[in-house]
Amino acid sequence: MIKALIIDDEPKSIKVLSTMLREYCPGVALVGQAGKADEAVMLVHQLQPNLVFLDIEMPSGNGFDILDRLRPVHFELVFVTAFNEYTLKAFRYNALDYLLKPVSIEELQAAVHKAAENIRLKSFNTQLDNFLQDLKKTNPPPQKIALPEKNGIMLIPITDIIRCEASRGYTTFILKNREKVLSSKNIKEYEDLLPENTFFRLHHSHLVNLNYIRMYHRGRGGQVEMEDGTLVEVAVRRKDELMARLGLARE
Repeated sequence: MIKALIIDDEPKSIKVLSTMLREYCPGVALVGQAGKADEAVMLVHQLQPNLVFLDIEMPSGNGFDILDRLRPVHFELVFVTAFNEYTLKAFRYNALDYLLKPVSIEELQAAVHKAAENIRLKSFNTQLDNFLQDLKKTNPPPQKIALPEKNGIMLIPITDIIRCEASRGYTTFILKNREKVLSSKNIKEYEDLLPENTFFRLHHSHLVNLNYIRMYHRGRGGQVEMEDGTLVEVAVRRKDELMARLGLARE
């Protein structure tokens, strides 16, 4: 059952929409209604609805003001408005759908159906994430990685890997004894194989072992200096995540 909340300053509009939900959307349970911004914010936190019908234009603050106070939102959202000019804004806020007043039964049912599907998918993704996390706990990461060579397969302790460097579909492993091992597999495959809590993709061609970073050099993206003295560029888009992984304050 979907828990729904209506936010609208017009009692008549609330009554019409609640009646339509009750009669034509049996999978929806209306858990509350609000006519003012402060009341709406309080009820969202208190009732934790799955779906919110939000009137855009309200005297005490428009729907976008309410959203700003609630972000990040954890519910499906349908804007309800009599003003066509707000429609594009609604899409910019990633609305599931929008309904123009007076609301039609068919459009309401379509919006509820889409919301139900999105809620179901999010629930599935949460369950999947939990399952994968549990799987990682019960299956510890391997201690060695197998690298194919022309004469066989080399088994390398993961703790010996300083970094991986990509070049034209190949990957070179640089080890702490300064040995280099070339693999015909691409770096993305090794990014997926190596423990994500230890290895970090600094750049499209560089995957490094965080334990071997000696120093971070400031810059637009910056550079990291590895224990072997190598300087590796950091992609600008990866900088903030790297700083967080290293426990450094954002610049």
